[in-house]
Amino acid sequence: MRLLSGFVILALVMPVLAAAAPVRLKDLVEFDGVRGNDLVGYGLVVGLDGTGDGVRNSPFTEDIMAGILERLGVNVTGEQFRPDNVAAVLVTAELPAFARVGGRIDVTISAIGDSSSLAGGTLVMTPLKGANGEIYAVAQGAIIAGGISATGDAASVTEGVPTSGTIPSGARVENEVDFEFADLDRVRLALRDPDFTTAERIERGINAEFGRGAALMLDSGTVQLDIAATGMRSPAHAMSRVENLRVQPERKARVVVDQRSGTIVMGEDVRISRVAVSQGGLTLRVEEEPVVAQPNPFATGQTVVVPRTRAQIEEDEGTPLAEVRGETSLSEVVEGLNALGLAPRQMIDILKTIDAAGALHAEFIVQ
Repeated sequence: MRLLSGFVILALVMPVLAAAAPVRLKDLVEFDGVRGNDLVGYGLVVGLDGTGDGVRNSPFTEDIMAGILERLGVNVTGEQFRPDNVAAVLVTAELPAFARVGGRIDVTISAIGDSSSLAGGTLVMTPLKGANGEIYAVAQGAIIAGGISATGDAASVTEGVPTSGTIPSGARVENEVDFEFADLDRVRLALRDPDFTTAERIERGINAEFGRGAALMLDSGTVQLDIAATGMRSPAHAMSRVENLRVQPERKARVVVDQRSGTIVMGEDVRISRVAVSQGGLTLRVEEEPVVAQPNPFATGQTVVVPRTRAQIEEDEGTPLAEVRGETSLSEVVEGLNALGLAPRQMIDILKTIDAAGALHAEFIVQ
């Protein structure tokens, strides 16, 4: 980075990404058919210590409780419930690829009524359905709440989120997804971050391992693997070899900023063209100092309030005008970016302005 009059363009504190190293294929792609499936169910949590739903505000809680009792042989027709130790919840889970009947999966429980805490509660047997409406698992068990709350007559305290929780291994798989992986004669590899260069390197790496024609790049996000060309006995055997091959991925030049935390991350291929930068700020201060005017004793008149406003504009000196000559690499940028003590918001504003000027040769992402 070249500076004018000894000044640095801008200051930035950022992680510097190391040069890309070979990565296992299983960390770069998703294999066709090897995926999970989302499950959801509607259930009831019981055994709460007075932190359940108010049945008047959550009538669906009374409906599901009556349905459960009816199935257990308890006649509640015409009865009215007013318990405060039950809560209606939604139960979610992910059915992993190749999950078999009898296996167990984790579940997440979230209150949908006005319950204040699920701590100490137990989820009653809840069927979990897939997108096709079929039941694939059944959940039940004691809940580990995600927080705790305590309430007194005049104050309350809450830590975490007590209205949601988990049950580790809380659901048992009752149905399997119909998918015969062993019958596949071709498997597509979907890149998590599509890139033509990375896809070509994957194709070349697989063909180097199994021979020419085993893999074919279809587009920037897909590489097709021919199982027969690999000479392996089954797709599973081929995948066990393929997923451990190492490929050096190619990444787009990116600058990612998080305005909430002030975090800024740059890729190693980021370049900044010739540009001049000057950073400063204005501060506008408006103060109201009303004055009360009232008549003298024994005089006629009324007391009035006279407005008085003081307005002032201050301009910071800011960062002097500086210039970058030619293309500047990340290493050169980072060398000078820690010199000035600018706040993260100022750093992000400078990067936005450089990008708007067309001098930042990278994808600029604001979160």
